[in-house]
Amino acid sequence: MFGIYVEQTLDLSDYPLERVRNFSIVAHVDHGKSTLADRLLEVTGTISKSSDNKQVLDKLQVERERGITVKAQTASILYKHKGHTYLLNLIDTPGHVDFSYEVSRSLAACQGVVLLVDAAQGVQAQTVSNFFLAFNSELTIIPALNKIDLKTAKSDEVIHQMERLFDINQQDILKISAKEGIGVTELLDAVVEKLPSPKGDIKKPLSALLFDSWYDQYRGVICLVAVVDGSIKKGDQITSIHSEQSYEVSDVGILHPNEFSTGALYAGQVGFVVTGMRNRKDAQIGDTFCHTHSLVDPLPGFKPTVPMVYAGVYPVDQSEYVFLRNALEKLTLNDASVTSHPDSCIALGQGWRLGFLGLLHMDVFKQRLEQEFDASVIITSPSVPYRGILSSYKGGKTIDILNPLELPDPGSVEEYQEPYVLGTLMFPQEYMGKMLTLCQERRGVQEDVVFIDELRVMLKYKLPLNEIITDFYDQLKTLSSGYASFDYDDHGYHATRIVRMDILINGKAVDALSSIVHADKAVMSGRTWCKKLSEIIPRQLFEVVIQASIRGRIIARESLRPLRKDVTAKCYGGDMSRKMKLLKRQKEGKKKMKRIGKVDLPHEAFLTLLTR
Repeated sequence: MFGIYVEQTLDLSDYPLERVRNFSIVAHVDHGKSTLADRLLEVTGTISKSSDNKQVLDKLQVERERGITVKAQTASILYKHKGHTYLLNLIDTPGHVDFSYEVSRSLAACQGVVLLVDAAQGVQAQTVSNFFLAFNSELTIIPALNKIDLKTAKSDEVIHQMERLFDINQQDILKISAKEGIGVTELLDAVVEKLPSPKGDIKKPLSALLFDSWYDQYRGVICLVAVVDGSIKKGDQITSIHSEQSYEVSDVGILHPNEFSTGALYAGQVGFVVTGMRNRKDAQIGDTFCHTHSLVDPLPGFKPTVPMVYAGVYPVDQSEYVFLRNALEKLTLNDASVTSHPDSCIALGQGWRLGFLGLLHMDVFKQRLEQEFDASVIITSPSVPYRGILSSYKGGKTIDILNPLELPDPGSVEEYQEPYVLGTLMFPQEYMGKMLTLCQERRGVQEDVVFIDELRVMLKYKLPLNEIITDFYDQLKTLSSGYASFDYDDHGYHATRIVRMDILINGKAVDALSSIVHADKAVMSGRTWCKKLSEIIPRQLFEVVIQASIRGRIIARESLRPLRKDVTAKCYGGDMSRKMKLLKRQKEGKKKMKRIGKVDLPHEAFLTLLTR
């Protein structure tokens, strides 16, 4: 159990705005965010010192198994500095690009960030992204160089990189080791001295921003809020601006790092509120809470997430549909960046079309469904949303295309569009040629090249999203021996040439196997799919022809030879003409079977092609 630093009662009114600091830790994957959070909790006495204190704020099983932060976690700590005790609200954020929405929501509740950089790995792609995310949010940035105790640390070289990329004075960069605790106290001092206190007024009516939530079986939806103005106390009647529903506050407190009831929260503070809310859809991220008797204007919320990858989620057994629906509702409450729409598939039955921020996001979501709710699901292969601009005689409107069967006829479309991203690659200079080749093969367009120092390069490429959602990251790591890092930002929709590819079995199209492919890669995709099907479909007593077709034109074909039954086995000899007669009758029968026979595709065929 965690050690308790404060008594069982804690009066938060003793901490006015000038003695409150709200900050996040942002960094690239594996640069030591969670380890630094552990040391901060230990140094301030929030938890007892122990060798078991590893990833204390990574509470999900998937986070501990994968060694990454998936969910932003909050912890309130008390720190004594120059005779005064300060209330510091720490938010440990994920580092992978797929969870950037967690970072952006966390920054909305902060006034500053600690930008952490690994002294051995140097500045990485996500480091650049997080810096500009904080910079554009006008937050105070405290740069810190971590892992200075490693033998492979290149402190001077990495400091030079930070100076060049971020225009940071090297005198302002703190040198720490989160693992050994070196420089952690100095970092806390810098947080108190350099970060501004929250802006707010305790005398004004309550105005609280909802930036996270989770579901408890007994208490309902628990809301994590940042109080901007006023105060919220146990027993208060509060109203949601979004749903216009009113609730009575049954519990309120801080995360220390577990839930710790305080009875009240005041302006500038971050904590949890329990209202008995049962409808999970009422907890809208970015919502504003106020007192029922004094309504206020809604606070600026968050930009709605734009899913980058779509995939179908179906129960393995349709009898588990209702159970899976409830599990999805609870998990999407905790992960507001996932969008959900009902969907159905001929092969897999009723399910949902979910939108994710990336492939890792999708993998983690599936793993959480299985671990936290014991749900067995099938996830289809990922796809991206396309757009079509209809011709003027069709109204000229823009339509979204999420399903291959929705792709309009080219004659009625002025232009097809597909989503692009602006990718940032950072790698040692010796891999320049391989990285350029990889991006060119994925239909990329070079935007910029920056030589960070004598050894490292930053490359910017405009890439189709469809080209990077499958094996791009694996190829990147393989070609660079693991040294390259990759990050991307949305770059809008651009004109493209796409077609619908249909799969025909003995001349009949199978709707469930239709897909949208780029015109330049249609033939290759058709051959791949036909080859896979020929290995999956069981042989019949007649020939099975598998074809890939685009607008009626066959682009690929595979044939399954028929099984041969030995009809002459019953002949013990005699005239050869008797055997020939039997073989001729068999041949005519096979022709008839091919004409009227049906091929039942096994369930495994759909799973192999539709799932990853």
